[in-house]
Amino acid sequence: MRSSGMSVTVTEVRDRAAWDRAVSGLGGHPLQLWGWGSVKEGGPWTARRIQVADANGAVVGLAQVLVRHLPAPFKALAYVPRGPVVGPDGVGSDDDRAAVAHAVVDWCTQNAGAIGVTFEPDWAAGTALGLPAARPGRNTILYPSTLILDLGREPDALLADMRKSTRYEIRKAARDGLVIRRITTQEEVRQVLDVYRTTAQRAGFVLHDDEYYLAVHRELGDASRLVSAFDEDGNPCCFAWAVASGETAFLLYGGANEAGRRLRATAAVYWASIEDARAKGVRRYDLNGLLNDGIGEFKRSFAKHEDELVGSWDVPLNRPLYALWERALPAAKKAVRAVRSR
Repeated sequence: MRSSGMSVTVTEVRDRAAWDRAVSGLGGHPLQLWGWGSVKEGGPWTARRIQVADANGAVVGLAQVLVRHLPAPFKALAYVPRGPVVGPDGVGSDDDRAAVAHAVVDWCTQNAGAIGVTFEPDWAAGTALGLPAARPGRNTILYPSTLILDLGREPDALLADMRKSTRYEIRKAARDGLVIRRITTQEEVRQVLDVYRTTAQRAGFVLHDDEYYLAVHRELGDASRLVSAFDEDGNPCCFAWAVASGETAFLLYGGANEAGRRLRATAAVYWASIEDARAKGVRRYDLNGLLNDGIGEFKRSFAKHEDELVGSWDVPLNRPLYALWERALPAAKKAVRAVRSR
């Protein structure tokens, strides 16, 4: 680790409880929690968790690295979702970020057979990764444009920053007695997934199979924060599903069926999700992605500001193979979409 200017020791962590304590203790993102890696292991990924300590043995950073094995000759790719985590606040100093990022790259080179590493840190735009070889990623996975609410503020202050129409719908739902509560049982998760399928069919996007979402509920445990509104017959009709670490709640999914749309439940359900995170002691709520579409516009109604994260940064480790993979990936994605649309 001479290139980073700091001597560090890298170890792989295999204790789930110890890992999650460390992630939350350093202000890490929920996609760095052990359970998220376990969810992704249900598909083509393998999760590895590495800890970076300084010369005195103090932990300065963590990275849950998702490794995806590729067909020959590509070997594997490594991906660090909303990481690395650098102490003490998830971001750390310039020197510590550089040391941790170099350590992750070195580890992936030596242990994962990766032709490249993609970082997507939970850091504000302009924060340096500290890797001279890094370049802006061509294939973004998580959107850098988002809206992050400061849950240290009082609820009335958060409500005051919303658009009038959003604030009105939240208060109207409360006056009308709309039932909104957290979902904890697998049976009710399955009912929520019926709502999500209806949403996907209406909006024209593709879902994972049910087992994927059941794995999120199972593997994340208490970090899975799913809230739902219920219609007059007691059935889920609108939901917001976030995951939360000690510092951050991150909205993953949301949707409404016709009953939920008729009850105009969406704003109230999102607000209930935000309040749930605040009650859990979480400091920030990330609404996860602002696109130029209807849902992006709806998310923008929750505050008067927007946030920009650093985005995707690629570090090629085998430049010829990595360049070939980058050229092949768009065609591969297009082929998958064509098959799914049949």
